[in-house]
Amino acid sequence: QVQLVESGGGLVQAGGSLRLSCAASGNIFRVNAMGWYRQAPGKQRELVATTTSGGSTNYADSGKGRFTISRDNAKNTVYLQMNSLKPEDTAVYYCNAGVVGPSLLLYNYWGQGTQVTVSS
Repeated sequence: QVQLVESGGGLVQAGGSLRLSCAASGNIFRVNAMGWYRQAPGKQRELVATTTSGGSTNYADSGKGRFTISRDNAKNTVYLQMNSLKPEDTAVYYCNAGVVGPSLLLYNYWGQGTQVTVSS
């Protein structure tokens, strides 16, 4: 089994910053792509940003120029630095990872989610 443990959410005023972290642990042979998604009340879960094991990144338009995704492959950890936060960034943020286990099969995992609330 693999666990994704997120941290770093909280309440922040508009214009502020937060840094989310997500660490993967368990029966891991290799972690492939990692990413962040979010889900606001009454809305579908949406992509925020992803990164490959090689460091390539992809961002949703909503976060371009404000959010930065990075990872530490040695720690199987992905980060999301969020600057210039807006009230519309309020959501539960979920970590996602594609993990290759000892069987060399690829599985998709989700974290439990961390709440980000941006007040106006």
